[in-house]
Amino acid sequence: MGKPSLYRSKLFNIEKLDVRTYTMFVALIIMWIGFTYFTSNGFTNFGGSFLTSRNLSNLLLQMAITGILGTGAVLVIVSGGIDLSVGSVMGFIGCMGAALQVWYHMNTVEVILICITTGCLIGLLQGSLIAYTGVPAFIITLAGLFVFRGGVLGITKGTTIAPLERSLVYFGQAYLSDFVTIIIAMVAILFLVGSEIRRRIAKEKYHNVVEPLGKMVLRCIGYSAIILIIVAILNSYRGLPVPVFIMLFLVLIFSFVAEKTIFGRKLYAIGGNIEAARYSGINVEKNMSLVYALNGFMAAIAGLILAGRLNAGTPEAGLNLELDAIAAAVIGGASLTTGGVGRVAGAILGGLIMTTMDNGMSMMNLDAYWQYIVKGIILAAAVWFDVKTKKGRTKVKASGSTLENQVSTDL
Repeated sequence: MGKPSLYRSKLFNIEKLDVRTYTMFVALIIMWIGFTYFTSNGFTNFGGSFLTSRNLSNLLLQMAITGILGTGAVLVIVSGGIDLSVGSVMGFIGCMGAALQVWYHMNTVEVILICITTGCLIGLLQGSLIAYTGVPAFIITLAGLFVFRGGVLGITKGTTIAPLERSLVYFGQAYLSDFVTIIIAMVAILFLVGSEIRRRIAKEKYHNVVEPLGKMVLRCIGYSAIILIIVAILNSYRGLPVPVFIMLFLVLIFSFVAEKTIFGRKLYAIGGNIEAARYSGINVEKNMSLVYALNGFMAAIAGLILAGRLNAGTPEAGLNLELDAIAAAVIGGASLTTGGVGRVAGAILGGLIMTTMDNGMSMMNLDAYWQYIVKGIILAAAVWFDVKTKKGRTKVKASGSTLENQVSTDL
């Protein structure tokens, strides 16, 4: 019985090797090197204005909203759907929160509860329409984009709603202290190292292939070094931005939901083959409605953070951010060509790439149209790469099934 188990373990490792993720990570490093070069007169002033602690802190702050929206987008795309309304919903929620506080003098707790509830209900409504009426997600959410963009203009009347209470502004502008940032970093390192150890113990328990201990140790050292370097950079400025902490916390929670819960497995099953999922007893309509409700929750959080960051609700809030969210999810590993593929954590990588392009090209004083052109090229490249790797995965699975059948026959 050992051979099939051993083979399945190897095949599993092959399938888990996300070549696109590594490719995008390398692309991010190249971008950072390039922007460092062009903002430092050819490395004569190493780091230039790009690698300063202030700019890197601002870059992460800018990325937080894209990362939060991208996290919700990953779950929707994994389930085989898409949400084109999330940017407008985010703007609508943010402006509604600003109006409730400025015009109706509600406190921050009341505003947060009302806004989050509204976001969830909006997502649930759109998800239910998609699941129970059979109208494509593209059409329902495109309609939502227009409806809630109109809602933004209706609330603001084309003017800015400000100022907000300091307690709400805190969620968009505040920084955690150096000490708290260090504590969070230590917890993150312990969590990552613990996860590696638990994964290794599980493989040994079920007699799967276990990598050399030294390789695991080096990876843990690498994780720790990266985290400590980031903490040192952030603490040399003002500490960890609160929006970034919120983003990381949500990514951690949603990663657990996607990968460790029955609900998450159902989403992957629905996205992979909706009819097979239905025949296996999964309530497709219920789960699709819930995933859009979760996306509405993320849009509400992002809307409140944006309102806090701007200290206002503005007519342009959330404009075109649905495109950045989808691009972040796809660049981070989610597949638009087929559901059931993608990881929540990939949204951070995708969001970081998108924000790096905006930040770097702005610092180079390039015209805004170049940012859209480059984003489009990278998104197209990511989808093309997905199509190519999908063919490779199909070949691996097909050859794997043949070999496993042969092994079973021999036994």
